[in-house]
Amino acid sequence: MSAFNKLVSVEDLHALVGQDLGVSAWRRIDQADINTFADITADHQPIHVDPVAAQNSPLGTTIAHGFLTLSLVASFSYEAVPSLEGAKMCMNYGFNKLRFVAPVKSGAAVRGRFALKSLQDQGGGRYLSTLDVAVEIEGVEKPALVLEWLTLTIM
Repeated sequence: MSAFNKLVSVEDLHALVGQDLGVSAWRRIDQADINTFADITADHQPIHVDPVAAQNSPLGTTIAHGFLTLSLVASFSYEAVPSLEGAKMCMNYGFNKLRFVAPVKSGAAVRGRFALKSLQDQGGGRYLSTLDVAVEIEGVEKPALVLEWLTLTIM
């Protein structure tokens, strides 16, 4: 069962504050993914989409857009972060301290690591979660990105 299907009570989630929630499976980002993202966002910088030009860069290859890597956080969370029982919806509320730390080279695998920093009762059946997130790159010491992710759950 993925964490997306794991339901916990508000009390149980409060007990997880300050703890790791889980890690997603690895997902490989290939050049086709990068090209598709470039087409959707109209961001065709050569470092992303031109393997010949990127070969002459300090990185030696194309890299994923930082925003492509960031966009995977939601899908990674489905595998690692439990949902509140009785929730009608959960939505993005924003980000704090977002940093792109290391480039993701084409063909690399990434995964999300999640910890619950805080859970605040906003009243009216609304709960604001702050998650510490790191997107790790397989075989690389530095993560691709780190951030605090705010999500709002409405009961």
